[in-house]
Formats: sequence, structure tokens, C-alpha cells
Amino acid sequence: MSLEEAIQKSISEIPECLAGGYVDLTSGMLLGIKTVDSHPQEVLEMLAAATADLFQGPNVVTIENMFKKARGLPLDDFHYFQEIIVNSENLIHIFMRSKANQEHVVTFVCRRTANLGMVLTKARAALPKVEAAL
Repeated sequence: MSLEEAIQKSISEIPECLAGGYVDLTSGMLLGIKTVDSHPQEVLEMLAAATADLFQGPNVVTIENMFKKARGLPLDDFHYFQEIIVNSENLIHIFMRSKANQEHVVTFVCRRTANLGMVLTKARAALPKVEAAL
């Protein structure tokens, strides 16, 4: 199954899901995306850059290192933040760091009317399937 097919399958299984994407944080590239709407290329490119900032921006890395230090963990390449949920006016944005590759993030966008618990459950179940398609 291709990455785009895995994302599409995940979108169909996550409640009220409108889009899914796979971002490489190292390169800042959007490796795969499926959406019910069409979006200009510059918007899609900004999605990848914003996702990288969200997980690896300088302030985020500083906070992660402070948490690691407070908990007696080594200041290594391990990333403390694994999932980020952003609720906007009409949407739920789920960002999940890949378990297989810490430099990759899977993201799903759902309508705000979706049950957040079900969205998280289904998104977490989809993560290994999307990772396996890469």
C-alpha cells in the first residue's frame, strides 16, 4: 500500500476526518497528503514548515530539555512531546510523532463536531499503518 493510500484509508476510518498528511521534520517536506478539499501548493508547504516548528522549534526544544532535566533524563535526541492537539474554531488538528522514526509526524484534521476521544483512538490506531506504508 502506498503512503497516499494509507493516509486515505486512515481518513476514512477517523470520525469526520477531512485531511491527513505525513511530514518529514528534518527536510521540512510534506511526504504525503490526502484531503477532501484542494489547497494551493504554498498552503501545503506551510503546513510542513509549521509542523516542524510545532515539534522542533527552538522554544519547544528548550521546554523539552527543561522537562528532561527536571525528570533526571539525559539531554539526548529523544523528543519528549509525542502528540499535539490543536483545536481551532471549526477543526481538530492531531499531530503525532512517528514511533518508527522520531523525525516524522502524521497529522489528521477533523471537524470540531467529531468526538475527540474517538478521533484520538482511531488516529493512534492508524499511525502504525501509515508508518508501514513509507
